[in-house]
Amino acid sequence: MTLAHWLPFAIASAILVAIPGPTVLLVISYALGHGRRYAMVTTAGVALGDLTSMTASMLGLGVILAASATLFTALKWVGAAYLIYLGIKLWRAPVSTSDAPPTAETRTSRVFAHAYAVTALNPKSIVFFVAFVPQFIDTQLATWSQIAVFEATFVALGTLNALGYAVLASAARRAIRSPRVQRGVNCAGGTLLIGAGLLAAAWKKSAA
Repeated sequence: MTLAHWLPFAIASAILVAIPGPTVLLVISYALGHGRRYAMVTTAGVALGDLTSMTASMLGLGVILAASATLFTALKWVGAAYLIYLGIKLWRAPVSTSDAPPTAETRTSRVFAHAYAVTALNPKSIVFFVAFVPQFIDTQLATWSQIAVFEATFVALGTLNALGYAVLASAARRAIRSPRVQRGVNCAGGTLLIGAGLLAAAWKKSAA
C-alpha cells in the first residue's frame, strides 16, 4: 500500500473521529468528574471498543446487521438504552472538591466497561465501517492486508482523539473545584448522553 493510497483514508478518518459523539462525551464527563486517571481508563475503553466494532464489521457482522432488520433493531435499542442509562447515572453522580477514594460507581474497571460498551455497542458505527472502508480498498491489492492497515489507522486516530479530549478535560478539572460547576457539568453531560441515546433509538436503518 502506497502513501498516496493510505493518506486519503487517514484524512477522512481524522475528520470523522474529531466530531464529538457519545464516546467523546463520556471521556470528557469522566475526566471532568474524576480526573486524569479515569480519563486514561476511559480512553482505553474507547480504543478497545473501536477495535471490537471495526473488527466485527470487517468479519461480516455489519453485513448481517444491514440485512437483518430485527437484529439491527435489537442492537440499536441495546446501545440506545445503555446511553440513556449512563446519562441518568451521570445526572445522579455525586460531586466532591477532593479526590476521594473510588466507590463502587467509579471503580476503574467499571469506567472501562462503560466506555467499551458505549463504543462497541453502537450499531451505526458497525454499519458505517462496512460502508466506509470499502471505498478506499484497492481491488488490485491483497484485501485483508489493506483492511488491517485501515483498521489500525482508524483505531489509532480514534484513541489519540479521545486522549486529547481527556487531557484537556482533566486539565480543566483542576480549575473547576466548585461543586455547583461540577454538578452543572454532570447534568450537561448526562443530558447529552441521554439525547444521544434517544437519537440512536430514533435513527433509522435507511440512514446508514
